[in-house]
Amino acid sequence: MSKKKLLIHEVFNKAREDFPKKTSKSGLASELSDHFEKTWKFLINERTFVRYYNICIIDNEDPDIRDGEILDKLSLYVGYDDFIDFSTTFVKKDEETNKTTVKIKVDEHEESLSEKLSNIIINITNEQHFKMPEFVKQNGLGIAGAFLVISVLVGNHYSSRSKNSTPLSFFGSSADERSCMFWDDNEYKLANCEDKNPQRSLIPKDTIQLRYFKRITRKDTLTVDNALGTTWYSKFNGNVEFFTMDGVDPDTGRELRASTIYIIEKYAGY
Repeated sequence: MSKKKLLIHEVFNKAREDFPKKTSKSGLASELSDHFEKTWKFLINERTFVRYYNICIIDNEDPDIRDGEILDKLSLYVGYDDFIDFSTTFVKKDEETNKTTVKIKVDEHEESLSEKLSNIIINITNEQHFKMPEFVKQNGLGIAGAFLVISVLVGNHYSSRSKNSTPLSFFGSSADERSCMFWDDNEYKLANCEDKNPQRSLIPKDTIQLRYFKRITRKDTLTVDNALGTTWYSKFNGNVEFFTMDGVDPDTGRELRASTIYIIEKYAGY
């Protein structure tokens, strides 16, 4: 389950506890909207919460939430500092399939090792950091191989917390620790979440937006034939910008609208 969908599930689970008299999705959505406005003076309207409920809980799909501030406030409601905190620390209690137990027994003839190491059990519960490779679970690697796995796990844990180091993948190759992104004029670009550049407004990484969400810089190439049904637009102070996906204009925060024949003919083309 994606972190965004998991977050919506947790929001409505908490809402059922906070507002036990409300059993319908519209009733919960109304209470949530009021709570967010009263507590943080942050407006998420009732229809938006209903849409999140329908997409995540009824249709079991990922929500199309691109506004980082909304994700942060939803995370704050369920007890986390922000969405990054939720994404990196939350572990669903009933996800037993993500728990791997490794039991290491020392061979009787390996006298060089202390007897205290004869029964080591390691519980790994956070699937975000480590999953035991299949070849380790299916094949006996011996005590040396098992401790090699443990050392890599511990090394990754601490190296990922260092600002100046790059965490290692399972076989030593560098892993990309850029888990945030920012809008760079015409597209989103990856960034380290600890980047302090004041010119960048960081939001959690969204691979779909990174790949497909772009501002169309050549409006003169748009026609009704190639833009109708495939582009969206934002209009602000008489200026119209076209985009390749539905969502929110990163510069103005306005929700995009599907391009119409009138908009394309008036603001695009030659």
